[in-house]
Amino acid sequence: MLWIKSLHIVFVVAWFAGLFYLPRIFVNLAQQPQDGPVYPVLLGMAKRLLRFTTMLAVPAVAFGLILMLYYRIGLTNGWLHAKLLFVLLIIGYHHACFRIYKKFELGRNQRDHVFYRWFNEVPVLLLLVVVILVVTKPF
Repeated sequence: MLWIKSLHIVFVVAWFAGLFYLPRIFVNLAQQPQDGPVYPVLLGMAKRLLRFTTMLAVPAVAFGLILMLYYRIGLTNGWLHAKLLFVLLIIGYHHACFRIYKKFELGRNQRDHVFYRWFNEVPVLLLLVVVILVVTKPF
């Protein structure tokens, strides 16, 4: 079980590294003219990072499900149910990154770099809540 828990933590950390950096690329994309030389480079970086981050999210979620369903960790505790809610919000945030990337790819972004700077703070708050729930198990 400790191996599975360790792998879960490693993949969650790696997943979040991507979720922290991808919106920074969006900030830079929002500041670039679409016909400029930097825009396609940043778009390519965003595409590769989004793909890689998604590949990290899958085992993070899978190992979490193994801990929950096979090892029955926290299955009857309220903190786990709250954590699952926030995991769904994290997955929703990840999906939002896909949608934002598509808008940049199609040249339909309507938001400025300030929006993406604030958008970049969301995964920090989500991770903070999840870590507090897992460590303190308040209910």
